[in-house]
Order: sequence, then C-alpha cells, then structure tokens
Amino acid sequence: MVSNTNQLKLIAADNKKYKSDLLDYEGIISLGKTFPGTKANRFIEWFTYSDESIDGKSKTKAYALFESSFINSIEVGTGKGLQQIHAYLFGGLYDFAGQIRQKNISKGGFQFAVSRFLGETLAQIEKMPESTFDEIVQKYVEMNIAHPFMEGNGRITRIWLDLIFKKRLKKCVDWSQIGKDDYMNAMVKSSVDSTLLTKLLKNALTSEINSREMFMKGIDYSYYYEENN
Repeated sequence: MVSNTNQLKLIAADNKKYKSDLLDYEGIISLGKTFPGTKANRFIEWFTYSDESIDGKSKTKAYALFESSFINSIEVGTGKGLQQIHAYLFGGLYDFAGQIRQKNISKGGFQFAVSRFLGETLAQIEKMPESTFDEIVQKYVEMNIAHPFMEGNGRITRIWLDLIFKKRLKKCVDWSQIGKDDYMNAMVKSSVDSTLLTKLLKNALTSEINSREMFMKGIDYSYYYEENN
C-alpha cells in the first residue's frame, strides 16, 4: 500500500506539519474495491457519485431496474433485449439511447463490428445457443465484439449477460470477485481466446440471483470497470 501513497505535509494535533501518507482519487477507489463489502461499496458510491453526470444518472436508473417491473419484460439473450436495457439506462441522456450505431468505432486499436453489417451480426449472435455456461460466455464475447452502441456497451452487456445466466442456469455473476485489471485484460484477449474470461466468470458465479445487494454491488463494479477507459 505504501508504494501507492503520496506524502503531503498535514497539520497534526500539536499544530505542526508532518508528512502523511495519502491516497489520491484512483488509490481510494482501488482500496475500496480491494476490500469489498457493504460499507466499502456505500463509501465508493458516495465518493464517486455525481447526479449531474451521465454516468451518475444512468447508474441511478440501473439501480432502479432491479425493483422495476420492466426487468421482467426484457427479452433475454436477444438484440432487442440489449436495446431495451440501453434505452432504459440511457433514455433522456443520449439521443441514440436504444439505437444500434450507424458509425464504425474502435478502442485501443481494436475495430469493433462494421456498422453496416451490424444488423446481420446481431441476428447471428441472437441465434447462438445459450444452454451451457460455455455457450453463454461465447455469446457474451461475440456481443462485446459487436459493440452495437456508440456508448455504454460494457455496462449494458454485463446486465444482459447476468439475465441470461439467471434464466438458463439460475446463476449470476458476483462482479466484486473480479478485479478491474483482470476483467479488462480478459475482455481484450477474449476476441481470440476466451479461456481467461471463462475462468474469471466461472469462479465468480453465485446462486444469489434474487439478492438486491448482489445486484446493486454488480452495478457498482460494472460502472467502476468503465472508469477512465
């Protein structure tokens, strides 16, 4: 931990200034995620939340999804279902909420699915089987490669993935068990080899599919993964 702190002079009880170990913004977030728990999650939520930002507003909507009747009407494992989730979280925030992108996008040098073939691509992904854990993960990988929206793909597809797991396997992912760096690294590699991602997800599966705390914690981590990415 010491290697991640910075020393600044702060006034102590004796009114003298002493060098003190301090964490910056990223360090505080990392510390909270390293020791997950209800109190830590609530602190991180308070520390990072801004109801004026798009992330803040969409995160509030994501929280509300758990207790809304809308969640039961979402098509599971389909492109339409993905659009329903995107429209719910980003409606009123992006003018393209729920709409498949019409432009090509890339990230870190990786080119996502070509926009003019997205309709066909999503139709093919929709037809992919989802009876087993491995099939579901592969379907998730292909949807990530498709990246059908201009923004918000990661947050949306993780909810989409959990809904498939819940319906098919009576499981969901405890995202707090997957570190940000491990997850991002696994996702980058998954386009050619999904072994690492499969291992991470399998080790994080839980039967607590109806747990409000598990869902909320999942949203916290999902938004944390997207910070500064």
